Amino acid sequence: MRIEDSLNKYASILNPQAVGQQQKQNVNDTGQQPQQSFAEIFQQKLQSKELNFSKHAMQRLEQRDIDLSFDDLNKISDAVKKAEQKGVANTLVLSSKGAFIVNVGNNTVITAMNSDDMKENIFTQIDGAVII
Repeated sequence: MRIEDSLNKYASILNPQAVGQQQKQNVNDTGQQPQQSFAEIFQQKLQSKELNFSKHAMQRLEQRDIDLSFDDLNKISDAVKKAEQKGVANTLVLSSKGAFIVNVGNNTVITAMNSDDMKENIFTQIDGAVII
């Protein structure tokens, strides 16, 4: 799966109503929906207050076959909000799906790993952890 496909997949999971509304608004005169570029989608995600995924994190999700549901994304997002309330800058979010390093200020998942990759691993450059 390409990065653009992954981003589109997670964009629709993160905010399915907005994607549906946006697609309706983007229908051109011929009745066809123009394709959004990766850069356009990425910029929209950066401007939103929703959970974002770095290019590296998207690659790790693909490589490590980590499939996140809408519920999973909500739990990670809630964990990041809790970390922000405590003044955490970079947090480790541990879930049943894996581990996610998140830059709290940018609301961006930096990397992701599944349970196999977590074994005997040392997590550095974090100042907090949230277990969900």
